[in-house]
Amino acid sequence: MWRIWLLFDPRRILVAMSIFLFSLAILIHFILLSTDRFNWIEGPSAGRMTAAQMAPLPAAKP
Repeated sequence: MWRIWLLFDPRRILVAMSIFLFSLAILIHFILLSTDRFNWIEGPSAGRMTAAQMAPLPAAKP
């Protein structure tokens, strides 16, 4: 195992692995936030509430 680290620079490998894992975690969180079931910020009923807010205005009196 130690001979592998003679071929690769450990600092570069650890930095590249950290950047990859951080970007993977951000991607997974954004995918979960885009779903209705796992959206922990707006909640599961956010889609139903927007339809109730878009009710038409009453007719104007002449």
